Parts: sequence; C-alpha cells; structure tokens
Amino acid sequence: MNGAERARARMVARQLRRRGIADERVLEAMGRVPREAFVPTEIAAHAYDDAALPIGDGQTISQPYIVAAMCELLALDGSEHVLDVGTGSGYAAAVLDELAGSVVSIEVVPALAERARATLAATGHRRVEVRAGDGRLGVPDRAPFDAIAVAAATAAVPPPLLEQLATGGRLVVPLGGSGGQQLVRLRKTERGVEETRSVACRFVPLVRG
Repeated sequence: MNGAERARARMVARQLRRRGIADERVLEAMGRVPREAFVPTEIAAHAYDDAALPIGDGQTISQPYIVAAMCELLALDGSEHVLDVGTGSGYAAAVLDELAGSVVSIEVVPALAERARATLAATGHRRVEVRAGDGRLGVPDRAPFDAIAVAAATAAVPPPLLEQLATGGRLVVPLGGSGGQQLVRLRKTERGVEETRSVACRFVPLVRG
C-alpha cells in the first residue's frame, strides 16, 4: 500500500465511518477513487485533508465527508441513471460512477469540464459523460434521471432539475445562501415532493451559464 492509498484508507475510517457514514457501498467507492488525481499537483499532498480544496477558476473540490454524505442520501443501488450538476474536478462524478449505472455530469466552466473529462478517463471512469453548460438547466436530452446531485448552493431548486427527475427519484442539493447551507434530499413522488434535511455545509453558488 503506497502513501496515497494509506491516506485514502485513513480518510474512509476517520472522516467518514467515524462521522456516521454507514452505507458500505459509499465507503468502498470512496476508498477506490484516487482523490489525489482530482486536485492540482501542487496541493496533491493535501488531497485527503478534511476540507474542500481549490481547483482553479474560483471552484473547489468538496470535502470528502460532504461527497460521501451526498452519495449516501441518494441511496444508490448500482442501477441508476444519475445527473451530477457541477462537475468541478470530476471527483464526485467518479465516486458516483462507482455507485450508479450511468452518470452524466455538467459543468459551467468549459476549461474545468475539459480537465475533468481527461482526469476521469485517466482514472478509469470513461463511462462518465461530461457536458459543458448551465447546470441549472440540467441535461434534458438525457433525462429522466433516477438521481441528481447538485454540487453548488442555491436558494431554491431550479425547476428544470425537478422536471428531469424521474418519479421515485432523489435529488440532493445544498439549499441556502452565502451565510451557509444545508444538504437537502428531495424525493419525487406521484403525490408531490418529500423533503429530508441533513447536515450543514458550505458550497460555492450555482451560477448562470
């Protein structure tokens, strides 16, 4: 086991399992994806820090615990068609690829989308389809989605995302403003939308493309 693999194992044990992440599939996925490949080389030594890290263009790679919490809230069994809004470095998309049947990821910054596409291919996650575009609009030509993960904060869920969520599907989003947000899971049913609130978090804002 090399240094990165040891750091990854410690991250899973100390940052995730000890904090209550209990979905073994999520823990195993987080233990497989090389987070160090998804951060700038100059900060690769900090890849497994318990923190969000800058990736350029004003964006960040989310704290490992928050990525795991979002994935656990989505409750994926491996068959789902998933939309990842806010590709960033591609790290969350890679974790989702380990957990779902198919993943479409959309990023508003074209340069980040291009880099993420290359990193995902290099780490064996070529199945992830990366689009450059306005994540608030979703990806209507690939809808409906069984699950949607939104990695940017918004005061309210953009209507196109709920429209593209399949009945029975789950959408996880950080709701709130610059003062802080809370992870919220919305489940779409035939009777309406059921809401479950989870942990406090802090994300960059969901911006217009």
